[in-house]
Amino acid sequence: MISLPDPVRSVLGSVRGAMAHAAKLALDIALPTLCIACREPVDGEGVCAACWGKLSFIERPYCPKLGIPFVYDPGPELLSMEAIAAPPAYAKARAAVRYDEVARTLVHQLKYQDRTDLAPIMGLWMVRAGRELLADADLLVPVPLHWRRGFSRRYNQSGALARVIARSSGVRMQGDALRRVRATEQQVGLSRPQRASNVQGAFQVSADRLHDVQGRRVVIVDDVLTTGATVDACARALLRAKAAEVRVLVFARVVDAPRAPI
Repeated sequence: MISLPDPVRSVLGSVRGAMAHAAKLALDIALPTLCIACREPVDGEGVCAACWGKLSFIERPYCPKLGIPFVYDPGPELLSMEAIAAPPAYAKARAAVRYDEVARTLVHQLKYQDRTDLAPIMGLWMVRAGRELLADADLLVPVPLHWRRGFSRRYNQSGALARVIARSSGVRMQGDALRRVRATEQQVGLSRPQRASNVQGAFQVSADRLHDVQGRRVVIVDDVLTTGATVDACARALLRAKAAEVRVLVFARVVDAPRAPI
């Protein structure tokens, strides 16, 4: 191999960089970057100003257990009515955004329209929302699909989000730790009791992954939290397998109305 002098290497590096920049510029002109939600042209990457204005990021104050936003700050550790009335199996849940118009569009495109290009930005928003959960976590576990549904969809949207979170946070992902051992109905349209009954006993920790779960602080990753029935069933399966603690991180959560704490 020929060894080039440092000045020559520097010039060649500058030339390559300029060519790469010119190629990207030409591509941007030919194919302008589009808003990930409405597909209108935008400068840079992400969402346009109109869609950004419609996204409702969940910030403090919120219930320290469920992550449900409060209308005012009640002080530390005061729980929501939901957390007191029906404590979940998991220790904490956090969501990046409310499940509203733009969030629904993003979730549906990722889930049903093969828009895996949405996972990176959605996952990074989840990392921001879940800093507290990820700080000392040992393992990321995406909510699994039943094999039949996985075959028809070709990929698991929760797994796509978990991979982004793993790369950004450094927390290890174990995509096959949980199995959906029976097919369930779609949760859409079911009442809260029906949702809980639908997923009861539907999840199980794989026998060859018990050692990965035992004694670990596990973060369940999913796209949307509605009543919490699915992630609660997952948490119970992980706790039966002797996980030390289970937390939940989702992209969006349904928030019915502004909540006041107890």
